[in-house]
Amino acid sequence: MTSRTLKIALAASVALNLFAIAAGGSLLVTRAQVEKRVEAQHRAPRANSPMALIGQLDPAVRDRVRDTLRASALEGRPDFEEARQKRREAVRIASSDAFDSARVTTLLAESREAELRGRARLETDAVAVLDTLEPADRKALSQILTRRGRGVVRSDNQKKGSAPAN
Repeated sequence: MTSRTLKIALAASVALNLFAIAAGGSLLVTRAQVEKRVEAQHRAPRANSPMALIGQLDPAVRDRVRDTLRASALEGRPDFEEARQKRREAVRIASSDAFDSARVTTLLAESREAELRGRARLETDAVAVLDTLEPADRKALSQILTRRGRGVVRSDNQKKGSAPAN
């Protein structure tokens, strides 16, 4: 074999090895992603989600409670949408060249007020529903009063950085 043939064979071998390594890496990454998706599909829903809690109720009251809470959520939706819209507007103004701190402060305050109105409506309606339930059903559904999401309130005995107990 000539030196030119050896160089071509060596280049082909290196290219083939690089292709095999890239294919193997892609296979591992894709496999990990597929496993995560399958795990997410088989994972149980949040144990304390409102719908899971409602599902624990006596079948005779389940539909009434679900319909009442759904109606309450629909009534509170405009308040939450207003809160999100005002917060987006505050972010837009804060990131623009025409920054106006007074306007941003006002928008953030209005956003909080709208969110509090919506939350108060949901909580008031939830308490009214709880008032109509038997003690066992009330105990099961009482967890809907737990705050979730970005505004989780930590208890005094809970250390910062640990997950809230739901």
